[in-house]
Amino acid sequence: MKFTLLFTFSLFVSLRLFSQQVSISGKITDENNKAIPFASVYIKNTTRGTSANAEGEYILQLKPGVYEVQYKAVGYKQESRKLDVTTNQVINITLKTETYQLNDVTVTSGGEDPAYAIIRKAIKKRKEHLNEVNAYTCGVYIKGLQKLLGAPKKFMGFDVQKFARENGLDSNRKGIIYLSESESKYSFKRPDDVHEEMISSKVSGSNKAFSFNRASDLVVNFYNNIQNWEGLSNRPVISPIADNALFYYTYKYIGFSTENGQTIDKILVKPKRIYDACFQGYIYILEDSWRIYGLDLYITKKQNINFVDTLRVSEQFFPVSPRVWMPSSLKFDFTAGLFGFKIGGYYISVYKDYDLAPAFTKKEFSEVWRIDKGVNKKDSAFWENERPVPLTAEEKTDYKNKAVLAAKKESKPYLDSLDKVNNKFKPDKFLMSGYQHSNRYLHEYYNFDPALTAVKFNTVQGFAINYGASFRKQVDSINNRYLFMSAKAGYGFADKKLTGSLSSAIPLGDAMLGLNAGSDIVDLNYTNPVSSIVNSFYSLFERQNYEKLYQKQYVSVSLYKRISGGWQGYAAVEWADRKWLPNSSEFSFFNPGNRSYTSNNPLLPASDASLFPENQSFKVTLRTTYDFSDKYETFPNGRRYLPSPYPIIGLTYIKGIKGVLGSDVNYDLVAADISKSNIKTGVLGNTSFYIAAGKFLNNSSIYYPDYKQFAGNEVLLANGGINTFLLLNYYTFSTNTEYIEGHLEQNFSGFILNKIPLIRKLKLQEIVDINYLSTPSIKNYTELGFGVQYLNIRLMYGTSFNSGSNIRSALRLGVSFK
Repeated sequence: MKFTLLFTFSLFVSLRLFSQQVSISGKITDENNKAIPFASVYIKNTTRGTSANAEGEYILQLKPGVYEVQYKAVGYKQESRKLDVTTNQVINITLKTETYQLNDVTVTSGGEDPAYAIIRKAIKKRKEHLNEVNAYTCGVYIKGLQKLLGAPKKFMGFDVQKFARENGLDSNRKGIIYLSESESKYSFKRPDDVHEEMISSKVSGSNKAFSFNRASDLVVNFYNNIQNWEGLSNRPVISPIADNALFYYTYKYIGFSTENGQTIDKILVKPKRIYDACFQGYIYILEDSWRIYGLDLYITKKQNINFVDTLRVSEQFFPVSPRVWMPSSLKFDFTAGLFGFKIGGYYISVYKDYDLAPAFTKKEFSEVWRIDKGVNKKDSAFWENERPVPLTAEEKTDYKNKAVLAAKKESKPYLDSLDKVNNKFKPDKFLMSGYQHSNRYLHEYYNFDPALTAVKFNTVQGFAINYGASFRKQVDSINNRYLFMSAKAGYGFADKKLTGSLSSAIPLGDAMLGLNAGSDIVDLNYTNPVSSIVNSFYSLFERQNYEKLYQKQYVSVSLYKRISGGWQGYAAVEWADRKWLPNSSEFSFFNPGNRSYTSNNPLLPASDASLFPENQSFKVTLRTTYDFSDKYETFPNGRRYLPSPYPIIGLTYIKGIKGVLGSDVNYDLVAADISKSNIKTGVLGNTSFYIAAGKFLNNSSIYYPDYKQFAGNEVLLANGGINTFLLLNYYTFSTNTEYIEGHLEQNFSGFILNKIPLIRKLKLQEIVDINYLSTPSIKNYTELGFGVQYLNIRLMYGTSFNSGSNIRSALRLGVSFK
C-alpha cells in the first residue's frame, strides 16, 4: 500500500515537472525606443507563437528546452534569438526599420513600374495558393476592444453622462466599452466548410455573457478575388491580386529586402479611381513562390464603407510546411464618428498549432459553431497561463473595475431599481410609443400599444379603436425563445360592432404551438397589403378607401417544428364564421375632386352588393419547406439553425372541409414556391428571386376569403418583401383557379452611382425589379421597377404591362426587406 502511494506520488511529481511551463516575456521596440504594437513572436519551424499587445509587450509560454525565437513585424527587419529556456526570462527586443533596396531594379522614364511584373506573377499564382490547402485545423486566440473616444453629454434626450458613469467610463465619457477574449479550435475544409468550437471566453463587465469573438468572422483571404464584408460595405472589396486587379489598382515598387535567404518585395497599392471599392497601403510578395508574405491595407469613407471612417487590416504569414504559408496573426483597426460620438478599437487573431492533414468525420461540418457550458467560467489563473497577448495596463484596470460593476448589475436590487425608473408611466410616451413594464430579473415584459395608433378610420367601421397589450417571458436565453401572449379589443363607432381576440405562442421543446381565438374585422386580402394607418390617411384626406374588410369569428391552432436539419413543417387548423360587411360611414376631412367612396365589394366598386354570403369555414393548412442545408450552431441551452446558401423550396396544401362544425367550404389548393435572397453576384451586387405556382384541384364550394391573394400595391407608400408587387390592384386579380407568380430583383449596390461625383456620397444602391403574374383573368401581367435604396429605405418608379399594353406607372416609397 505504501509502495503504491509512493509510486503514485512520484508519478504525479514527474508529470508536473514534465508539463511545467516557463515563459519568455519582454517588450518589442524600434530604434527610437517606441513600442511596436502587435509584433509577431514565434518559434522557428513551428506554428507556435504569440503577438505583442498594443504597448509592444509579449509573453510566450513554453516547456523547458532550446528554441530559436523569431520576432517580426511588417516594415521591420526580423530578429532571432536562440534561447535555452529553463526558467522564466525577460527578453527585450529592438527591431530595426526595414530598408528596401532598388539596386537591381531599373526604372526607365515612361516605362512600366516593376511592381506590375511582380503583381502579374502573384495574380497568375493566385488560384494555386488559394487551393493549396484542402483542409486544416488550428488554435485561435482573439481579443476585441472598442473604446469610446468622445461623446456629447446628452443625445436626443438620452443621458450619455449617466450611461458613462454607470458603465465604468471616465468623467469625459471616454474609455473601454467592450473588451473580450476567447480561444477557439478552428477547422476548415475546402471549399467553405467551417467548424469552430469555443474553448474559453471572457467578457469584461459580465460574469454570464459569452464573447462575440469568432474566428470565422475575422477570416479574410486575399487570394479570393473579392472580400464580401456585408454591412460594412455595400459592394465587395477587390483584392490587390484579384484576376481583374490591374483594372482597379495602380502599383508602385518600393524595394526589396531579404529574410532567411528569401527576397520580399514591398509594393504600394492604390485605387485607380479613389472611390472604387479597393484597398490602399502595402502588400509584401515573396519572390519565386509569388505568395503574400504580409500586408498592411486600409479602406476609408471614400470607398463608401458604412459605420466606420477608416478600417485597417494587417496580416502576417509564416511557413507551416516547406510549401505552405498560413496566417500567423490578423488585426483589424477601426475608427468611427457620428453625431458627436467617436469610437475606435481593434480585433486581433493569433493562430497556432496548424494541422494540414486533419481527419474529419462526415457530419463534423454540420455544426458550424459550438459553445459548451463552463466556457465562460475559466478563472484568472487559467487566463494568465493561456493568454498569448498580454493585457495592457488599461485593459487590466477595465477587467478589475468592471468585475465589481458586473456583480452589481446582475443583482436583483440593481435590476429592480433600473426597472423602477424605466417603468414610470409617462402620458406623452404612452400616446406616441406605448407603455412598457419590465421585470429584468425574471425576464418578463409587458407591452401596451401606443394610444394614437389604436385609432383608425375605414368606411366599414368609421372611426374605430383597436387596442392591444402583450406579455412575453424569456424561457431560453441562448436561443432567445419566449412565451408570448397578447389580447386586443376594438369597437367601431359607425357599425357599432365590438371585437376582441386572444393569441399565444408557446415553446414546446424545439416546436412552437400557436393558439388564437376571437372576433375581428379583417382585410379581405390575407396578405394585408395596405396598413390601417395608410388607409386611414387616404380615406380622411383623399377620400379613397383602399382597404376592404369582413367580419371573422374564429378559433385556430397551429404548430411549427423543424423536422430535421433544413426541413421544416407547419400545420394549422381553423374554424371561422365569416360575414361580408357594407360601408357604414361617408366621413372624410377633405374631398378633393368631389370623389365618392367605393363600396366594400372590390369586384363591384359602384355597388353595395354582398361579395359573399355569411358562411362557416373549417380548413386545414399544411406547409413544408426545405433549404438543402443542415448547418447549425450549438449553445449551452440548445441549437440554432443557420440560413441556407441555397434556395428554399416550399410546398403548401390547404383543404377546406365541408360539414365539420357546420363548414360550408369544399376546396383543395396545392402550391409550390422557390425563393432565395441576396445571392452574391460579385461587383454587380446581389440577386433575389421568388417563384410560385398553384392550382385549385377542387373549388366546388369556395368564397372570396379562400381565394389565392397577392401582395399588391396602389399607394405611394409600398410594403416591402421579395414577393410583393409595385402597382397591382389589391383585390381584383385574386383567383380560385390557378396562378403563376414570379419576382426578380437585382441590387447593384452602388456599382453605377458610385462613379458619379457628389451622388456617390449618398451611398445609394441601384435597384431593378421585375414582377410577373399570370391567372386566367390577367394573362401576362408584368411590372418593371427602377429605383434607388439607402439602407432599407427605397424609392422606386414602376410601370406595368398586361400582354404588351401599359396599365399604369407610378412612384413608390417604402422600406425594403429584400
